[in-house]
Amino acid sequence: MGDGFQNKMKSPHTSHSMACIVGPETVRMLELGHPWVVADAYTRKWPTGTPGQTVDLCDGQNRVLATALLDPNDRIVARVLDRKRIQLDRSWLSGRLRSALELRRQHADLTGSTAYRIVNAEGDGLPGLTIDRYGDYLMLQLYSAAWRPHLKQITQLLQELCTPRGIYEKCRPQKTRELEAISDSKSYGRLLVGAAAPARLKVLENGLTFLVSLEQGLNSGLFLDQRRNRRDLMARVAGKRVLNLFAYTGAFSVASAAAGAAQVTSVDASGGYTQWAKDNFSVNRLNPGQHEFIVGDCLAVLRKLAQNGKIFDVILMDPPSFSTTAKSRFTTKGGTSDLVASALPLMKSGGLLIASSNHQKIDLSDYLKELRRGALQAHADLRVISLLGQPEDFPYPVTFPEGRYLKYAVCMKA
Repeated sequence: MGDGFQNKMKSPHTSHSMACIVGPETVRMLELGHPWVVADAYTRKWPTGTPGQTVDLCDGQNRVLATALLDPNDRIVARVLDRKRIQLDRSWLSGRLRSALELRRQHADLTGSTAYRIVNAEGDGLPGLTIDRYGDYLMLQLYSAAWRPHLKQITQLLQELCTPRGIYEKCRPQKTRELEAISDSKSYGRLLVGAAAPARLKVLENGLTFLVSLEQGLNSGLFLDQRRNRRDLMARVAGKRVLNLFAYTGAFSVASAAAGAAQVTSVDASGGYTQWAKDNFSVNRLNPGQHEFIVGDCLAVLRKLAQNGKIFDVILMDPPSFSTTAKSRFTTKGGTSDLVASALPLMKSGGLLIASSNHQKIDLSDYLKELRRGALQAHADLRVISLLGQPEDFPYPVTFPEGRYLKYAVCMKA
């Protein structure tokens, strides 16, 4: 079975997997193709199992519905690997990884890009596991402890299929609440195999260079799911004055400046990220001194810019799902409309407001209602001219609406 399985219960599926009965509601969800089993009264009666074990999900008549990966301590207690009985072995894993790589080869536009996703969890039939490419390195993230016993086998296969210089794992805090206390200098990444990457690794996206960190911070410094949207932005900003709110490490700002924006103003609450953004400008031979960088809470900065009579042609807002600064806390639900209302007075007629959110729990129609609320608050006429989402390397099953999380609305102020 390979070393990756040593931590598991003794050969749990050599003959047949443990049978786990699910309730009628879960049966309905599984028959609709949803890949998750959420803990309920039925799952509490399951036999004791260990994370990473494969189980047969059965209905009340003992009919096998799927093979799933068990994570008994998580809210999502099982994740569907296959609709039929399978063994989670080297051959099955290799098949899934190969088809994920083939999807990118055939369908993703990766021109001028060495940073992109090669496995998107449920979207590639490996629920709870993502793998990103950053130049010659790979980065794994486990969203479920169930993958841990299989980690060695996955890294061995990735070495054979992708020959990376090194493979990292970025650990994720179990509870979202812990995200508030995250320090960007803390190391969440660890090298699993191969050679260590430089502290700031250079990668390409749409022909531009970006600095990423595979060890420090919860994120690498570049959100790969916005690659296509940054390319879209580059076609819209030549000669324009651009305001980038929640600028993070400045990827949208660099894309704007490189595409000939007259001036780019980048706003972020973190001084560290702002410096990183300036470094991203410099590494692309763009003079950060010709552009404006403001460290501060976005709503407070918008008020100040309005007082100073500033006007922009393009305003972009891509806030995190939530962010906490000393003075205020931003949440997508409710926060978006206030942001939109504060930004619109800074924009001339015909200007573009680009609003983006990666919040999984807010669907597109709810998000558009937030934009509507903000436009009405500002007494402005806002028209959606383009709606984009995540690129081809972030696929999702049609049976898994949670997989379509990225919303990117390009709106014109009439």
